[in-house]
Amino acid sequence: MSGESFVLEAEARNDLGKGASRRLRRLGKVPAVLYGSGKEPTALSVEHTDLLHKLENEAFFSHILTVKVGGTEESAIVKDLQRHPSKPRVLHMDLQRVSASEKIRVHIPLHFSNEEQSPGVKEGGLVTHNVTETEIACLPKDLPEYLEVDLINLDLDGIIHLSDIKLPAGVELVELSHGEGHDQPVAAIHLPRAAKEAGPEEAAGEEAAGEEGGEG
Repeated sequence: MSGESFVLEAEARNDLGKGASRRLRRLGKVPAVLYGSGKEPTALSVEHTDLLHKLENEAFFSHILTVKVGGTEESAIVKDLQRHPSKPRVLHMDLQRVSASEKIRVHIPLHFSNEEQSPGVKEGGLVTHNVTETEIACLPKDLPEYLEVDLINLDLDGIIHLSDIKLPAGVELVELSHGEGHDQPVAAIHLPRAAKEAGPEEAAGEEAAGEEGGEG
């Protein structure tokens, strides 16, 4: 987990319902709810501009946030965001309290490294990213900002699966806990379709034909 930290200033709200949420949005605020850890859910509102700024950093989704409400502070993670379908606007946010002794489940990004250095790319292959994020389970203290997928040894037509990802201590992949058949492909390297369709024999034949034509 990196040293970056995020503080979310929030206000408690008692005015609930769709009408109240619409009024909050007109005032430039986002309705939110904080729940979990055996406590009652707390209805909150946060400044939309401040939230949008924080959302620009992908680490915001994979960090323990400090939520300040009045004079109190609670640790939480973002569990869900409801966005406007066509405008850069957040309509609602769900925050889950975290406890140091309880495992949390969080979706975190995958960062792909050494693509250009991989044998498959050097042979003319293209990298396909099948998955760009995955859900992990861990204690809050073990939460990584992202998982690295190293392609340094990936050959042409090679595939990296979830089980091939090196995990930090204390981190589990939720998908793999479901058993066989859930070891999803994460990345692969294949030749572009045009190169596949031509094939090495056909390409060699075209080359030979060109040489014969040149002799006449």
